[in-house]
Order: sequence, then structure tokens, then C-alpha cells
Amino acid sequence: MVLMFFAVFLFGIEVAMIRHVTNSVHPFEVAFFRNVFGLLVVLPWFVRYGIVPLRTPIFRLHMIRACLSVVGGLCLFYAISVTPLARIAALGFLVPIFTTIGAILFLGERVSIGRWAAIAFGFVGTFIIIRPGFETIDLGTMLRIFASLIFGGLLTLMKVMTRTDSSVTITTYAILLPIPMFLFAALFFWEWPNWETLGWLAVMGIVGTTAQLIFAQALRLADANVIMPLDFFQLVWSALFGFLIFSESPNRFTFIGGFMIFASTTGIAWREGYLARSKRSVMSSGSDDAHGM
Repeated sequence: MVLMFFAVFLFGIEVAMIRHVTNSVHPFEVAFFRNVFGLLVVLPWFVRYGIVPLRTPIFRLHMIRACLSVVGGLCLFYAISVTPLARIAALGFLVPIFTTIGAILFLGERVSIGRWAAIAFGFVGTFIIIRPGFETIDLGTMLRIFASLIFGGLLTLMKVMTRTDSSVTITTYAILLPIPMFLFAALFFWEWPNWETLGWLAVMGIVGTTAQLIFAQALRLADANVIMPLDFFQLVWSALFGFLIFSESPNRFTFIGGFMIFASTTGIAWREGYLARSKRSVMSSGSDDAHGM
């Protein structure tokens, strides 16, 4: 839980830094440097293991994942540059909902009425945030929702990839492969950043990748249903940083809708944790019975 809290705090800092540097360079360029400097965090893996992290029997899936992550990343970084940070965080809670839907459609997972109700509750929260018909849905909001859809698909794909590849291999390719794709997109808007901006970009890349690794470690040490309630602090930190640094004042609908989406995803995580524990308990009981015989 401590690791999760720290990871969420770092994610909030990363988003604030992205907003800051996009005042000087194009968001596509920021996305490129995010991955370039993120390599500094995973570099020790290559020092220790050599090219072992690059060995994989599913390189094609890694390429598909990289292409999707570039599309989602470009949408997200542009959305951050033009959308209030609290709204960015609130709509980010949609990712687990889209992941659950992806697992239903592509992995054949069965879902109870309760989980369908949680998904519907989350989408109601989304409509409360964007309030179609009462205010214009801006481009940044649309891109943030689309990015959440993409990232939900990526998490579904990761469930398949973890059957054959380690987390080290998956993370390494997730950073390496998108770099030339981000560079291609950034070249259309390229302006060399000054040294101060380059320093911000370096810190942003290191902070963001470190947050990802800490989050992955938190998930490894505890069930998702235990640590995911702390994810709500993403909305808290984003709102705080947006207010203190960028003079943003999120409306109550962002908090109401964000809480509804968060409650939905927390309910889904709790249910999945409960089913996983029940399955382990049944398997343990079966093993004990077999030994008793």
C-alpha cells in the first residue's frame, strides 16, 4: 500500500510536468522524450542481463502493443496539454472498465450481473463528467476517453503476453519499440528544446518510468483489490497540482463522476480478487484432499 501511494503521487507529478513542458514543446515531442529518458531506468537490466530481456517468442504481439501504445500515448499527451488535470485523472479511471470489457470480448471471460452493474455505474460517472448536451465535449476530453480505451486494450493484451514473457521483457519492449514511432510523429512538429526544458523532460521520463515500476511491484506484493482504493489519490493529486500550479478549478461534476468511475473499478477489482482467492482456496483444498488420500 505504501508503494501504491508513492506510485500514484509520482504519476501526479509526471502529469503536472507534462502539462508544464507542453507549454514549450509539442505534446508529440514530449511523448518521444518520455520514452527516451525512460530508458535510463531500465538500463540496469541490460547491464545485468545483457540481451536476455529481448528474447521473446511473441515479438509480433510486442509490435502490436507498441503501435497501440503510441496511438494511446499521443492522444493522452495532447489531452494533458489542453484539458484540466483533474478531468484527465478522473477519466483515467475508465481504463480498468475497458480492460474488463476487453477480457469479456476477446478472452471469453464470464462476467456476473454485479460486474455488469459496476461497468454501467462507471459509464454513468463518465456522462456526469462530460455532461453531453449541457456543455460542449472538447477535443481533449474525447482524446482522453479514447486513450483510456486503448490502454484498456493494452492491459487485456498484457494478460495474454504474461503467459510466455516476463514482466522485464514486456516492460523493456514497451519502452524501446515505441521510440522510433514517437519520433516519426514528433518530427512533424519538431523544435529543439532548450537546456531547461530538456532537464524537465529528463526528470519527467525518469519519474514516469519509476512510477510504472513501483506500481508493478505493488501489484506483485498485494492483490489489486487491496491497493486499488489508493488509486483515487490520482484525482486528488491532479486536482491539487492543477490548482496550485496552473490555477485550475475543477467543478463538482468532475469529482462526483470521478468517484463513481473509481467506485466502479474498485468494485470490479474487489470482485476479481475475491474470485481469485476462492479459486486458490478450492485448489488448495483439492491438493490437501489428494495428499490425504
